[in-house]
Amino acid sequence: MRPEPRRSPTDMNTEVLTADASAHAADREYLTFTLGSEEYGVDILKVQEIRGYDQVTRLPGAPSFVKGAINLRGLIVPVVDMRLKFDLSQATYEDTTVMIVLSVAGRTIGAVVDGVSDVLRLDPSQVRAVPDLGSAIDRKFLMGLGVVDDRMLILLDIERLMTSEEMGLVEQAVAA
Repeated sequence: MRPEPRRSPTDMNTEVLTADASAHAADREYLTFTLGSEEYGVDILKVQEIRGYDQVTRLPGAPSFVKGAINLRGLIVPVVDMRLKFDLSQATYEDTTVMIVLSVAGRTIGAVVDGVSDVLRLDPSQVRAVPDLGSAIDRKFLMGLGVVDDRMLILLDIERLMTSEEMGLVEQAVAA
């Protein structure tokens, strides 16, 4: 029986991160969407519906990335512009701009994105750990990077992002 080759701590950390990212993202389907030139993915089980972008009622004192709220079949839904949240660019609303209606932590939340691409199933071999690049997106909100052919998807932990304290959406739910 041959001993295992020695590995550096860096190799072991990379393996742990990759295994962790794969464990969270393995064999899941993701709705893919674009923000600027980047492609993102969210767990399809969090998606309630996809709709065209409608005007929202602005809420006084809300952060700039919270566009306001809409009345969705009698339910008041806060709407977040993901481009503004991630400091990507000034938001312009065009024919391809859509709102992904999400169900997270018992709340319904709208997320404005540039466009929706498709639904992809990723297996563990297609998910990589997120490198430390000093991104505008906090790494705790990322599940990993999905690799499909020549495409790379930024896999968002949308529940963690939308329920984070900085979003303020959970506190609004308690106050509502």
